[in-house]
Amino acid sequence: QVQLVESGGGLVQAGGSLRLSCAASAKIFSIYTMGWYRQAPGKQRDNVAIITTTDNVNYADSVKGRFTISRDNARNTVYLQMNSLKPEDTAVYYCNTNLRALPWGQGTQVTVSS
Repeated sequence: QVQLVESGGGLVQAGGSLRLSCAASAKIFSIYTMGWYRQAPGKQRDNVAIITTTDNVNYADSVKGRFTISRDNARNTVYLQMNSLKPEDTAVYYCNTNLRALPWGQGTQVTVSS
């Protein structure tokens, strides 16, 4: 079964940057449209960015212009570059297919202080 492992989170001040990585245990990123999701305490898990197999991307309005999703199929890794971070970006970040078809990983915590 495919495993997803997210990393790169941390504590950062508002206006700072982080780069998240999502590694898969199998070569899946050339097959699936992948997405990054986030879940803040007490809230549902929302999609923030997706990237198709042809590198078309789409972003939630709340992160548009600040976040960039990219993919390296050779490394089985999807990235999320997050710039100009805001306290409201604080959440646990996960990756999955755009249909949430794979088992969820443990996520990576992003905390943005004001």
